[in-house]
Amino acid sequence: MKRLYILLTALLVTVTAFAQSGKELYQKYSDLPEVSAVYVSPSMFRIIGRLPEFEVEDESVDLAPIIRTMTGFYLISCEDGKVSEKLYSEVTRLVDKGKYELIMEAKEGGEATRIYSAGSGNEVMSLVMLTRDGNEVTFLGVDGRMDRDKLENILAEAAK
Repeated sequence: MKRLYILLTALLVTVTAFAQSGKELYQKYSDLPEVSAVYVSPSMFRIIGRLPEFEVEDESVDLAPIIRTMTGFYLISCEDGKVSEKLYSEVTRLVDKGKYELIMEAKEGGEATRIYSAGSGNEVMSLVMLTRDGNEVTFLGVDGRMDRDKLENILAEAAK
């Protein structure tokens, strides 16, 4: 589970339907003292996209094709019970509105991670990961124009 989380975080750090909501969640929670937050702008992804290769250490997954397509990244993590519950509820409402499809779920020792995507055809415009482990909740949102087949192959490799 930790390996999957680390690989996905690397994938997402290094689509446009969710951008406004991810941005709104980030703005709402990022300044709270109980929250850890990271935002990566489209400018940073343009810089990363110019790098010749991007590999995860000790992994054989080529992340470069996906990273070059990303336009925004939002990460919010919280261990405070009240704030975590509110964040979890808001993200759940977003993905339950119907435009997101559950593409992966992993449960281990009380920790549950769900990954959702939104898009059309073979293009993923938004990727959302929601993890809950006791009082800790982590939301991760990525915007871009990612090829669904490439993304699914990377997720399958990460799950091995």
